[in-house]
Amino acid sequence: MNMEYVLEQLKNLLAIDSPSGYTKEVTDYLLNEFEKLGVPAYRTVKGGVIADLGGEDADNAVFVESHVDTLGAMVSQIKSNGCLEISPVGGIDANSAEGETVRIRTRDGRIYDGTCQLCNASVHVNGKYAETKRTYDVMEIVVDEKTSSKEETEKLGIMTGDFVCFEPRTTITKSGYIKSRFLDDKLSTAMLLGYAKHIKEDEVTPKRRIYLHMTVFEEVGHGGSASIPDGVTEVLSVDMGCVGDGLACKEHQVSICAKDSKGPYNYDVVSNLIEAAKKAGCDFAVDVYPHYGSDADAALTAGYDVRHGLIGAGVYASHGYERSHVDGVKNTLLLLETYLG
Repeated sequence: MNMEYVLEQLKNLLAIDSPSGYTKEVTDYLLNEFEKLGVPAYRTVKGGVIADLGGEDADNAVFVESHVDTLGAMVSQIKSNGCLEISPVGGIDANSAEGETVRIRTRDGRIYDGTCQLCNASVHVNGKYAETKRTYDVMEIVVDEKTSSKEETEKLGIMTGDFVCFEPRTTITKSGYIKSRFLDDKLSTAMLLGYAKHIKEDEVTPKRRIYLHMTVFEEVGHGGSASIPDGVTEVLSVDMGCVGDGLACKEHQVSICAKDSKGPYNYDVVSNLIEAAKKAGCDFAVDVYPHYGSDADAALTAGYDVRHGLIGAGVYASHGYERSHVDGVKNTLLLLETYLG
């Protein structure tokens, strides 16, 4: 498949702020890209995007999901010093957020820059800087405007409920490493765009009808809990493969998840994914994820009678400054192409 296209789509997606609850801009982008590819797509009432790739067996369809919502934060209070207290959106840890550049997006469309800092952030002033446990109770957003009071910040149009979006800091190294916030899960979304381009331009007719679903509430737990079309018997979540102690997967591989914190994935789906990976010659790993939940889990929790599975390119430092590799992308796409036929 066209890796240049996939990586270009990745960079474009990562450049669009889209914390859970603030995703219209990124879904507008997806709808436009599907239109360019000639793939019918629509926005669900909930806000996600569903694309129909066609296929022969419409009564045994597969629903392939990624998500375009990311971690972020929301203004919970404007402080007396003009800085912002925030409430995290999704599982962004305060230790990871410290020192990051952010964008504050107001309800009337204004955008302000800022930085997420420890309160009293100067080492030369704060004698307890090193020993202070980082939590959002002791963190604040310093707004890059001339303001030193609540009233001055309010005059900028900033208010409680405004979204705070973290800078992704995307880079792709000469050696093929992909580094950025929010590879979870815009990396998979870029791959699914690449897969759709392959299906359309190479005039492939899959054996089963294939729908793509880019969800917008995965990071808060209910992205895949709705909108599954009639005829779907299987939900395959394409998300990040976990990399860390006790797990086999590396960034160069595609991970097949056998079980996560919600429970085991469908036995036949997992077995068929393993068989397809072997057939394709993929570099793959099978793992059990200790702290994880997917859109496929959400579909079953919502009561859908479907089989479910989970795969993804290996990603290190999840929910932080994440890292993957183009080899992991290639192996994931190869597995998708082989498994979906």
